[in-house]
Amino acid sequence: MRIAFLCKRRYMSKDVIVDRYARLYEIPFQLAKLGHDVRGFCLSYQKHDDIYETHEALPGQLRWESQSLGRLYAPALIAYPYRLLRRLREFAPDLLIGASDIPHVVLSAWLAKRLKRPYAVDLYDNFEGFGQARIPGMVPTLRRTVHNAALVTTTSKPLKDFVTDVYRARGEVISMPSTVDKAVFRPLDKAACRKSLGLPANIPLIGTAGGLYRDKGVETLYEAWKVVEKRHPDVHLVLAGPIDSHFPPPSSSRIHYLGSLPHPRTAELFNALDVGAICILDTPFGRYCFPQKAYEMLACGLPVAAASVGAMADLLADTPSALYQAANPDSLASTLLTQLNNPLSPTVAIDDWAQLISSLEPRLIQLVDHEA
Repeated sequence: MRIAFLCKRRYMSKDVIVDRYARLYEIPFQLAKLGHDVRGFCLSYQKHDDIYETHEALPGQLRWESQSLGRLYAPALIAYPYRLLRRLREFAPDLLIGASDIPHVVLSAWLAKRLKRPYAVDLYDNFEGFGQARIPGMVPTLRRTVHNAALVTTTSKPLKDFVTDVYRARGEVISMPSTVDKAVFRPLDKAACRKSLGLPANIPLIGTAGGLYRDKGVETLYEAWKVVEKRHPDVHLVLAGPIDSHFPPPSSSRIHYLGSLPHPRTAELFNALDVGAICILDTPFGRYCFPQKAYEMLACGLPVAAASVGAMADLLADTPSALYQAANPDSLASTLLTQLNNPLSPTVAIDDWAQLISSLEPRLIQLVDHEA
């Protein structure tokens, strides 16, 4: 098949193409490795350099094209769909996949209609929780687009149920949580990881990595830390990831901020910790997301303290001692201390990206065959 994959360039503070990062990279990459000719079209809302390059993905082919909106934001944004339509007519895809946010999902449907080709939609989160959803007309357009898609993949079962019940999707809806590279995220020597990161060798460490933003729930961890540090003067807190300058993390000699870490270093961090915190708020975004760090931590064998919200409540249902009440610092502090004293790391089956996309591929082929 010839597959066109549409997404934004920057995703979870990473560059999809340069960093070859996570879901938005792995879906087209794994489809190419299954023998398909895949073209990734990325739009940068920031000022990235344009990219036209081929990535090795035998026996198929993966080519990326990225355009930045640049300084002339509005004219470039208006012109982009028509430019992309010309490129797709040259490529002649059998299938389009729209991903990453509302504009790219809607754009995939617009293009598919003009090309007379089926389109699929990938929802890595509940896009109604994104800032774009506040623009008038965005949510109804998203719902209509997803409703008419030939296939929808979602990052969690709660989001699958939401798409099925609320959007009343016509096509098949598949729950496909974002997974991890198990060659990177795996159990490693704790002492070696602590030494590599410059962390204390023989002190209990709790912490997290990812976007340290208030709207992602990290404030609960900061407040819980006030409880933990008083009860256990030997425990230290470790944090990594981008921060909001208006909401900086707490600072003390017992708090270690490591900045933003690349994937391999994040795996070292999760192996260095004694307990990892997974902070989620009970919001439309939180209820339907699947935090990738959950699989990353669990793949490293790290005991976790996770908010009992959405997919986490289901994933850790057999390990209730690992769950805390969302937005409740006392509950999180109690869960962190319980996991420090009696650590339990649940055994969760984690498929890698190759396994996930191999199971998805027959459905995509069926869509194209049905349209032929």
